[in-house]
Amino acid sequence: MTWQLLLSACVSGALYAVIALSLNLIYGTMRLLDVAHGEFVMVGAFAGYFLVTLLGVPPVLALLGAFALNGLAGLVLYQWLFAGIIRRARSTESLESTSLLVFFGLSVILQNGAALAFGGTPRAYERYARIVHVGGVAITGNRLVAMAACVLAVVAVLVFFARSTWGLAIRALIANRDAAAIVGIDTQAAFRLTCVLGFGLAGYAGAVIGLMQPVSPFMGGQYLMIGFVIIVLGGVGKLVGSVVGGVLIALLETVGTQLTGPNYRDILIYGTFIAVLLLRPQGIFGRHAA
Repeated sequence: MTWQLLLSACVSGALYAVIALSLNLIYGTMRLLDVAHGEFVMVGAFAGYFLVTLLGVPPVLALLGAFALNGLAGLVLYQWLFAGIIRRARSTESLESTSLLVFFGLSVILQNGAALAFGGTPRAYERYARIVHVGGVAITGNRLVAMAACVLAVVAVLVFFARSTWGLAIRALIANRDAAAIVGIDTQAAFRLTCVLGFGLAGYAGAVIGLMQPVSPFMGGQYLMIGFVIIVLGGVGKLVGSVVGGVLIALLETVGTQLTGPNYRDILIYGTFIAVLLLRPQGIFGRHAA
């Protein structure tokens, strides 16, 4: 494996880790099956694109703008939609099935709404296009900035959940919601914060994608599926597992397609997905139920 391939895998792995972290937060904490997550990534990509091209915001600040806009949307959706779904659910199974239908509807609305508003033609802007040489390996500046932005986001999220009071509270909710409520954790406040972080990170990842490639209303599907594959690989609710799974999938994608050809990319990824479900359904970092 050449250093060029390894660097390319690092860029993809960092991006995939952010997407998987955000998706794992939403499902692990609230048990909401967010099948519209790819569309929220797309919304963040368009937010970053318009912040840069229309308002002249520097691309790095546009990443934070996309995070803030998506995080606000997540908070509004929780207050007006998700809170009622969670409150009325009689079991985890009914919550998952109801949220699946709701998010499917949101996916259709967001994708078609974006297509009507912006058209189906991909849009792109050029920033940091200069070639940078790192130890003899060439990489465009925008990909280097994208990798750095994703690594910083992943580190910030992991530190938040390891050191802060609210981060520990959310981890307790992921581990056992009933026990967390018994010891006095404000579950509603934790859910609101989770929505801000989860949907905000999705928007952040979308804006990062906009740094490297064109954005379109139909870009979300591939990132949704990769996010679910990584969650299964790393373990539901396992935040470190999302990071490790993202890197592993990126290595498999980069090296595997180099060895076999680009037409085998989906076969490699979804073949791995099926193999993990069969051999270790709880994921790398998950545990068997007692």
